[in-house]
Amino acid sequence: MTSPAVVEVGPTQGPTFAGGRKSRSSRGSLTRQKQRIGLFATLPAFIVVASLLFYPIGYAIWISFLKTDGVTSKFIGFKNYVDIFAAPLVHQVFVTNLKFLVAIPVVIFAGLFTAVLLYQEVWGWRFFRIVFFLPSVLSASVIGLMFRSAFTLNGPINTALISLGLTPINFFARANMAILVVVLALIWAGFGYAMMILLSGLMTIDSDLFAAAEVDGAGWWQRFWYIIIPSIRQQLAFVSIINTLYTFTSLFGFIFVMTAGGPLYSTTTLDYLVYQKAFSAYDMGQGSALAIIIFGVIATLTVAQSKYLRNDDGR
Repeated sequence: MTSPAVVEVGPTQGPTFAGGRKSRSSRGSLTRQKQRIGLFATLPAFIVVASLLFYPIGYAIWISFLKTDGVTSKFIGFKNYVDIFAAPLVHQVFVTNLKFLVAIPVVIFAGLFTAVLLYQEVWGWRFFRIVFFLPSVLSASVIGLMFRSAFTLNGPINTALISLGLTPINFFARANMAILVVVLALIWAGFGYAMMILLSGLMTIDSDLFAAAEVDGAGWWQRFWYIIIPSIRQQLAFVSIINTLYTFTSLFGFIFVMTAGGPLYSTTTLDYLVYQKAFSAYDMGQGSALAIIIFGVIATLTVAQSKYLRNDDGR
């Protein structure tokens, strides 16, 4: 009888150290090759975006040092900036922008109130969520036309005043009334966006907190002040800062359609003044200098917002 063959089973020999290093090296080379391909693939889009974004900014900075009407130009250094900071009209317009900030607390309050109601899923909350957010998707020009038509001398507001036996009001002929109409338009246009941001913050709150508070006997106002407000602190800060930026940079559509800056510059904002200087007075240099100053204010507020939110998130 032949004896069975004995097969020696030894430890399976894996790849050598040199082979593993070579494999890792090839994988790293392949990864770097893919990264280079990705960079080259995105390069055309980057060039287009950079040319459309950075070139206009650079050109605006350059012509802010010029005295130019778009045809002829003369280098005058920082004179445009000096004239802007010394101009009483710019001071008046800046104060006007500050007046429009009164809309921000109302926007936040209205947005928070409606967000809480939607969070509690009151009757018809799905319908009202759409209705409240609808103004946020309309352009500033459309909203401006709506409010101008409503508050004009022959509009429905004055028609209602006449039917009540009251004297009609020429809202756009009085400075304070014109500012009031613009503020109402800002509130109506902005509270829906604030509502959605705050509602997203409310959705992150653990429902067990409310259940525990109810067990402890906390009322609605106590739950609001001690649970809801601290939990959405970041969202409240974001809404406040974004509305401040909006007030200083994005009121052109409202002013252009509703008041054209009048009466007597009483509703002129900084961004509308840029348009007036550059395209009405044909002083491209001062218009660009004012735009650069506004850009600096926006950048400062944005950096402050980022630091505040980062520090608040780290607590």
